[in-house]
Amino acid sequence: MRQERVTVTAVRAMKARGERLVMLTAYDTPTARLLDAAGVDIILVGDSLAMVALGYETTLPVTLEEMLHHTRAVARGAARALVVGDLPFLSYQVSREEALRSAGRMLKEGNAQAVKLEGGLEVAGTVAALVEAGIPVMGHIGLTPQAVHRMGGYKVQGRSADAAARLVQDAVALERAGAFSLVLEGLPWQVAGAVTEAVSIPTIGIGAGPRCDGQVLVTNDLLGLFDEFTPKFVKRYANLRETLLQAFGQFREEVRSGSFPGPEHSFSLEAGEAEKLRRLLARTRPRKVTALRK
Repeated sequence: MRQERVTVTAVRAMKARGERLVMLTAYDTPTARLLDAAGVDIILVGDSLAMVALGYETTLPVTLEEMLHHTRAVARGAARALVVGDLPFLSYQVSREEALRSAGRMLKEGNAQAVKLEGGLEVAGTVAALVEAGIPVMGHIGLTPQAVHRMGGYKVQGRSADAAARLVQDAVALERAGAFSLVLEGLPWQVAGAVTEAVSIPTIGIGAGPRCDGQVLVTNDLLGLFDEFTPKFVKRYANLRETLLQAFGQFREEVRSGSFPGPEHSFSLEAGEAEKLRRLLARTRPRKVTALRK
């Protein structure tokens, strides 16, 4: 029996019940199906795609078209989880009209149920415009990867009291604008706790400690598939990189040695057909036909 789809209303209700939210990233149909089967509440098609799947050094180069392509793939694999599509750099900052067009395409063409964008007070007006148009919005404050150059790198935010107070103001502004949830990235746990207490919408932490209403990780980090660097906040639940390297290496050796494919991986002609085929080929090719010998 198909489970009921997680909605933005259900996400907000989970905070009210004190139930922690689980969110992971996906960029393709098979991964989305696995996350769905595992009971993950929210699948984020993150612009982390740029770094963990497309080979870029930052999230900035990924395009809206690329995000739409991968969001469609994830949506095809998620029957239960809420699918949230990340709006990439410059797809919403230029104007509210451009933001509305980009977010609308994410729902209309990408088949997402919500979008995520980065920023606080400076994007509250944009969030309000999207929500007014019927587009659910997940906010994202703290360490915002699209602002990596302005921040001077991937640095923890809100370390001072003044900076922490501004983050609380950002969170309140996003809630008032209509955001249904917030991602808190790269914050001291005390600050994330203060933000979580200041708003009635769920907070989902990544490198923000245990006082958030839920947690998210990049799936490639969780599985040990991305080895360029490992942030402090990442816990590896598996080391699939080593498993895959071993499997690929074994395949290489078996192909070179001739042990793969074996009889159990090969097909055969029906009984008596091999000899018939040998005679047919012999009429047109005088030389010996050895490929049909047992």
